Formats: sequence, C-alpha cells, structure tokens
Amino acid sequence: MSPQDEIERAVEAALFAAEAPMSAEDLSRHLGGADVGPALEALAAHYAGRGVELVRRGDRWHFQTAPDLAHLLRREREDVRRLSRAATEALAIIAYHEPVSRAEIEAIRGVQTAKGTLDVLMEAGWIRIAGRREGPGRPTIYATTPEFLAHFGLESRRDLPGIEELRAAGLLDPVEAVFAGEADEEPDGAHDETNEA
Repeated sequence: MSPQDEIERAVEAALFAAEAPMSAEDLSRHLGGADVGPALEALAAHYAGRGVELVRRGDRWHFQTAPDLAHLLRREREDVRRLSRAATEALAIIAYHEPVSRAEIEAIRGVQTAKGTLDVLMEAGWIRIAGRREGPGRPTIYATTPEFLAHFGLESRRDLPGIEELRAAGLLDPVEAVFAGEADEEPDGAHDETNEA
C-alpha cells in the first residue's frame, strides 16, 4: 500500500469518527502534518454518487447521506405528551365549549388556570388564539386546531364523545361519585341564598 493510500485511509477514518466537520488544516494537524488535500479530493471522487458522500461545506469536510436517500433514514417518532390534570381539563373545556376565554375555563373548572397550562396546549399545537370576546376587557378566546383533531383521530368536533359515551366508558363515574358524596354531606338548603345571612 502506497503512502498516499495510507493517508487516504487515515483521512477517511478521521472524518468518519469526527464529531463535527473538519477543515483540511485540522485533519493535517491530527495526522501529524500530512498533506491531506489530494486524499480529500480522491475520497470525494470515490464517494461521489454513493449512499454516503464526502462533501465540503465552506472550508470543512464531512460525510453525509446522499440527499436523494435521506427519506429512507427518517424515523417517525411518536412524541408522547403527558398532560397535567389541569391541561387535560382545560383542553376538554376548550374542545367542548370553544371559543372560550380563560375566565370561562376557570368558571367551569372552579379553580384558576395558570397561563402556563394554556401555553403547553398551544406549544403542542392543539389550541390556538381564536380572537377576542366582545365585552369588558376584550378577553382572548381559545379554540382547538386541526392538529388537535388529527391527533385524536377526529374528523370534526362533532365526533367528540357525548355524555352517554363518556358515561358508558366509565369516565364520568369518579366525577358523579364526588357530586353524589357532596350532595349527601350537605343539609337541605345549605346553599339556598334565602338561608344565608
């Protein structure tokens, strides 16, 4: 094997193992001052048209997948999103009542909704700002997006499950149990405005 072949092999190995593109000067220093110019040109010609190519970007060299084959290497990765209870409740309220303001979400939930909760849903692409409500303060109103429908496999909001479907799936049991428990604990008229002083 000729000395030039040895340099080509060393340049090929160095670029293959490099964490970032390297300049000819960096390669030369790494290989003890060897003249790497001819080796780079020979390797670029050798890899031209192959599945992996040696390319020069500015003054740096690196191996890359041939552009026409990049689609074969893309991996679909499902991004699992774990929503907090507050975010799940807010998303459900927006989906069933849109367009809805933050104050309306809070009125339905019975607790304040942190701004970050709505931000998480917007970053996920599931809700959007749908404008402003006409009225005092002109509050921002929110609605779901096409990405929300696609993620949950819905053609439209009409495909959202109704109350009977939710009850049949057992999703309303915990809620109904809580309300039944509260009704049992309160004496008659406890919330009757006429009994309050």
